[in-house]
Amino acid sequence: MSQSSQNSPLPGNPVPSIFSWLYAFWKFSRPHTIIGTSLSVVGLYLIAIAINGDVIHRVSTYSLLPVFGAWIACLCGNVYIVGLNQLEDVEIDKINKPHLPLASGEFSQQTGQLIVASTGILALVVAWLTGPFLLGMVAISLAIGTAYSLPPIRLKQFPVWAALCIFSVRGTIVNLGLYLHYSWALHQSQTIVPVVWVLTLFILVFTFAIAIFKDIPDMEGDRLYNITTFTIKLGPQAVFNLSLWVITTCYLGIILVGVLHVASVNPIFLIVTHLGLLAWLWLRSLTVDLQDKSAIAQFYQFIWKLFFMEYLIFPIACLLA
Repeated sequence: MSQSSQNSPLPGNPVPSIFSWLYAFWKFSRPHTIIGTSLSVVGLYLIAIAINGDVIHRVSTYSLLPVFGAWIACLCGNVYIVGLNQLEDVEIDKINKPHLPLASGEFSQQTGQLIVASTGILALVVAWLTGPFLLGMVAISLAIGTAYSLPPIRLKQFPVWAALCIFSVRGTIVNLGLYLHYSWALHQSQTIVPVVWVLTLFILVFTFAIAIFKDIPDMEGDRLYNITTFTIKLGPQAVFNLSLWVITTCYLGIILVGVLHVASVNPIFLIVTHLGLLAWLWLRSLTVDLQDKSAIAQFYQFIWKLFFMEYLIFPIACLLA
């Protein structure tokens, strides 16, 4: 079978059952981003109540509605952003990510458009009903996500702007917006405390590594459709090394935060966990073959797992402080 026939959509291949449709929708939502979004929603809430003190009392008496509202709004916004990107990149995804529902023909273009429009509207409505800071955060995130994918702006064509879009949303807007939302809901001061600035800076820099690394396995399709990325300009080895050192800098910075006691966290827990993750990162990097697309993709998913862990480590460090 030819490459072109493998990558072509299958117009006569409708989703046969609700379970198959849900699985296709799960792929459409890009699960690693859904997990990251969910952990950030819960992690920032735990940090907010840990900073306020009396955690058990807070969790048992305070309604979790602001958390649930934030989770639904953020998930819908997440699906809108990644879905819009897939709608605009169908031809590229047939080469780079042929398993995605639009590229494979599991979803029609109309189905994708309906999902994207519905989740975008729902994200704004739920955020509006939940709180002003959440609405601001969601609205700004959707605007940046739209500018990233949609012509004529389509910022993803420009490597610096593409990276800026990704790490500004994941790194700054989500963390600060969620913390302000929870502070408002908990009737706390809307002042960003040092530990939240530390987490935000860490995620901001870490997400830059994710933003540039994600294009390494997509080099073939990006080059064919004139999408300029750091990988195409610098080469996969250079981008791999840069990502590795950016993440290393993040971990060394957090270890320094623990040593200097500059935030309300348990320093021993923070130092030990990040030393362990740093060693794991470098050991894992030694096994990556940059000529093997699947090996690159697996390491990219590993980087996302390290990203997930921060939204577990930071709240625990705050609760242990």
